[in-house]
Amino acid sequence: MTDVWPIGVFTSIDAGFGVHLDVVSELGIPTIQIHTPHADQRTPARAKEFLAQCEAAGITVTCVFCGFSNESYADIATTAKTVGLVPEATRHERAIDAQLTAEFARELGCDTLGMHIGFVPEDRNSESYRDLIAVTQALLDELEEHGQKLHLETGQETAVHLLSFLNDVNRKNIFINFDPANMILYGTGDPIEALKKVAPHVRSVHCKDAVWAENEEDRGTAWGREVALGKGDVNMKEYLTTLKEIGYKGPLTIERELSEDRAQQKIDVGEAVSLLESLRTELWS
Repeated sequence: MTDVWPIGVFTSIDAGFGVHLDVVSELGIPTIQIHTPHADQRTPARAKEFLAQCEAAGITVTCVFCGFSNESYADIATTAKTVGLVPEATRHERAIDAQLTAEFARELGCDTLGMHIGFVPEDRNSESYRDLIAVTQALLDELEEHGQKLHLETGQETAVHLLSFLNDVNRKNIFINFDPANMILYGTGDPIEALKKVAPHVRSVHCKDAVWAENEEDRGTAWGREVALGKGDVNMKEYLTTLKEIGYKGPLTIERELSEDRAQQKIDVGEAVSLLESLRTELWS
């Protein structure tokens, strides 16, 4: 595994997200983040089987991402209602489910859990916000007992709002998985400026690209559009330059959400690998 910026890809065991493991192996990608499988697949036997496949291919699992039943990214409003720990009706059961995902991660020898926590309420004095803080703290305390940490993925909050939440949670094992495209997709801020603001908390990243919603007044209420890496508004050279400036040397994990077209997804991921390897050589030579 390359010491600086090993290439990675977001993949899946069974849940339809990310790239399949055979593609990861074929492209020679050394690290992966995985979307947690459905509950009936989160077993020690399945973890052992998957880990053996990874080891045979020389692949290291760097993060296991939580996914919850009935989440929907159909549009921004639906995402706000259904995703992560924020929705009150499912918050406590999802926190328990996250603990089960953490157990599965431990079976894979992975100390990092990832999550979209959802649209964090802006009213920091509300009962819902205080309960969200308490539930998040309890989960983090459970993870800490097992030497694990949680990476929250960016996008659904501005950088300043996310920093306020981290400060209120006040735990040493909560960090950020920075996704620049999500800042554009959700309309929550310039990704490079956001990265600079949250830099001390960044422990993993996604390499994903997107274009802003066409009408500026719609940004934040209407989706931007994900595109192949290097084809959007992120500016990958500037993104990687900033990652170097803030001292980030971990995996560059490609995420290409194109599960409905596996052939094109494979092409896009292969081209993303080439782009990142070229930029890595240029920036670290």
